[in-house]
Amino acid sequence: MRTFHATERSLNVEYAIRDVLIPARKLEDKGIELIKLHIGDPNKWDFETPKHVRDALGRAVEINDNGYAESEGYPELREAILKKEKQKNGISVGVDNCMITNGVTEAIQSLVAATISPGDEALVPGPGYPSYTEFIKFFGGKPVAYHADEENGWEPDIDDMRKKITDKTKFITIINPNNPTGALYSDKILKDIIDLAGEHDLFIVSDEIYDLMSFEGSHHSPAALTNDVPVVLFNGFSKVDLLPGWRMGYMVFCDPHNCMDEIKEGVSRQLRLRISANNPCQMAVIDAIEGPQDHHGIINSKLKERARYMSERINNIPGLSITAPKGAFYAFPRIDSKHWNNDMDFVLDVLNNCHVLVVPGSGFDATYGKMHFRAVFLPPIETLGKALDALEDYMNKVV
Repeated sequence: MRTFHATERSLNVEYAIRDVLIPARKLEDKGIELIKLHIGDPNKWDFETPKHVRDALGRAVEINDNGYAESEGYPELREAILKKEKQKNGISVGVDNCMITNGVTEAIQSLVAATISPGDEALVPGPGYPSYTEFIKFFGGKPVAYHADEENGWEPDIDDMRKKITDKTKFITIINPNNPTGALYSDKILKDIIDLAGEHDLFIVSDEIYDLMSFEGSHHSPAALTNDVPVVLFNGFSKVDLLPGWRMGYMVFCDPHNCMDEIKEGVSRQLRLRISANNPCQMAVIDAIEGPQDHHGIINSKLKERARYMSERINNIPGLSITAPKGAFYAFPRIDSKHWNNDMDFVLDVLNNCHVLVVPGSGFDATYGKMHFRAVFLPPIETLGKALDALEDYMNKVV
């Protein structure tokens, strides 16, 4: 029998956040217990899905026919989302501009597929979430990373963005609060990006999955700051509503001049092809929008305390430094020590010597993420303390 070969595009896909599990599993197979700070799943720690939302899923399974939903999404859910977005961001669009996806990942995939042809370019934050880079490459495009200034709270460098726009550029991506840096962008920066997009006839992709996880300031959507430039807003329920396993995301087209009708149709056709998102979960997640919201305050209180703790500890460990995060639940420390040639070697050494799993910064951009690492500060202080104690002891020995 001949050997069957995979496509080059599939073999070139990289996702550092889960790729680091491969060496970690070898240690676990030996019975070694790891502290896993690699993945942004709050439910793995002391964050619990609100009971009224869990109860709503049980009711949905009983009263729902458990068949397929509409491809664009459950109408009542889309209406609830748009009501929320109007209250928070002042966005007022028709229900046809909101579509339900299997997490934000499917939103990224379907929008990129509808926008990027071979040779096209799109601006992505550097460092930034790798799904944007990988899907752009997967569909034959070129992701162009723009510089985020670590010395200025990881805010985007507008001059660098301007230099990197070409006649092949299709859109600008904003991730705010940012993954992996935890940056929270100012209104001035957002307005500068809007102006830049308008100047070059580009639309903006705004990833707002961590919008309510802002503990050192307030999150504002670029869609709330413009009446002219098209914005495609991505959000969902995995993070702030503690429902990562439900895979519930959505996109909203904020397109005041109907410039994106064809792209919206391209996305709709793909969603029809995949049939529908999870029907009972769509019905139940309405309760996450319309029900009690007091868990948000509890979440942010924990995250604020843990972010400060991790930042203070990291800045007192030899060979490391960090710009304190203001949102989400990620820290992105810099590896100042010259002991390692690259960040992957650092991550593997920390894994093998400290039994702490983090993600190499180059997985978030080869240029702007190198010699950094990403770690979540989701665990309780006690667990973070154990991880950082081990890291500090190790760094004291080798630096």
